[in-house]
Amino acid sequence: MTSNGVSRLMLKDKIQSDLNQALKRGDEITCSTLRMLLAAILSKEKEKRYKISKEEPELTEKELAEKSNLTDEEVIEVISSEIKKRKEAILGFEKGERKELAEKEKAEMEVLEKYLPEQLSEQEIKRIAKEVIEKVGATEIKDMGRVMAEMMPQVRGKADGGLVSKVVKELLTTEET
Repeated sequence: MTSNGVSRLMLKDKIQSDLNQALKRGDEITCSTLRMLLAAILSKEKEKRYKISKEEPELTEKELAEKSNLTDEEVIEVISSEIKKRKEAILGFEKGERKELAEKEKAEMEVLEKYLPEQLSEQEIKRIAKEVIEKVGATEIKDMGRVMAEMMPQVRGKADGGLVSKVVKELLTTEET
């Protein structure tokens, strides 16, 4: 529920709705990608449910079901993970000269990216990284772990972790010289 009392559409519900529409359109790539994504979300919910049931055994079945639903942020983490898998698969298929499989993975990745928040530009990542470096007092590359620990919660789902790491490393190595 939002502050005005109107229930907003959860990301998982939007994905389910988009799957239903893709089924009606006969869009095979979107259907298979969203089915896979919903399966990954369900798997993550089961993981969360098991963990909660161990921590709070006194919960009723209904309370457990409610608590184990993923938040939009957790769904975004699942989507990011699936995109990362696609990127790795694309690299593997391109190395193996399997262009048709790489194209399928790229198409799936495009479907998944529609559900992520707008991605930060490299300049925005640099700006945030500079602020975090200053905040934690990082001066050399060995401080990278502290910088990343502080920065990732701010950019999770909005920036690729590899790019964030690259930017932070560049900033810390230029500060050393």
